[in-house]
Amino acid sequence: MGLNHLALVCFTIALLNIFVVSQAGVTSTHVRVSEPSEEMPLETFPPPAGYNAAEQVHITQGDHDGRGMIISWILRLHIWLSSPCYQLEYETKYFYELGTGRSTRQFNFMTPPKVGPDVPYTFGVIGDLGQTFASNQTLYNYMSIPKGQAVLFARDLSYADDHPNHDQRKWDSYGRFVEPSVAYQPWIWAAGNHEIDYAESIGETQPFKPYKNRYHVPYRASQSTSSLWYSIKRASAYIIVLSSYSAYDKYTPQNSWLQDELKKVNRSETPWLIVLVHAP
Repeated sequence: MGLNHLALVCFTIALLNIFVVSQAGVTSTHVRVSEPSEEMPLETFPPPAGYNAAEQVHITQGDHDGRGMIISWILRLHIWLSSPCYQLEYETKYFYELGTGRSTRQFNFMTPPKVGPDVPYTFGVIGDLGQTFASNQTLYNYMSIPKGQAVLFARDLSYADDHPNHDQRKWDSYGRFVEPSVAYQPWIWAAGNHEIDYAESIGETQPFKPYKNRYHVPYRASQSTSSLWYSIKRASAYIIVLSSYSAYDKYTPQNSWLQDELKKVNRSETPWLIVLVHAP
């Protein structure tokens, strides 16, 4: 989908079930402008200072229940690294460092509360972000809301495929662009059409290659066979991520996984069921 279709809200999970009485509410009135916005130039997001400093740092939940975190980053030599952390304590602030010497960079994150039916939690919802000047307004509007604890990212990240030869530098600039948020709180990723990155004319015939290599998710924790569909539990929400651009008809791996996954949802434990998919 195009950049004009983005809207951002920050909401508590109780808002999702609108047919029951709840204490939920929308915490942001921000809606992205409908007019096309100019792309921010590559030099807007230079690499961090220091020799071979870690950059494009991002985190996401690393297990099924919220006691793990996947920390990913890239070195200037374009070596992608990912480090899972497991058996963390709930509702605990953790600090982490990447790099050595003068190139050391420090970050932190907060783990979620233990999974349960009466646990409040606030998600931001972002989709079709890209890296235009309007994207910048959207991101920093979300970051200005202190209640936001994690982002449900519903598809379309860098829009590198909109550029000649699927310019991979746009993946790098996107990673630097969102780092001020995603290095400190988990973004739960779903892939969209701009992540397919299929370009036979330049020899790129493996769909989703840049996305899969750069953005790791805990799909094996939910017995999925692909990082394009998976599930996690967070606070009182059960979150299922699906792929609109992978086969999903009857008897396909994604469909079979989903049928089994829905049977695992216990509404007495996680009353809020959230499904992230690009094209419902």
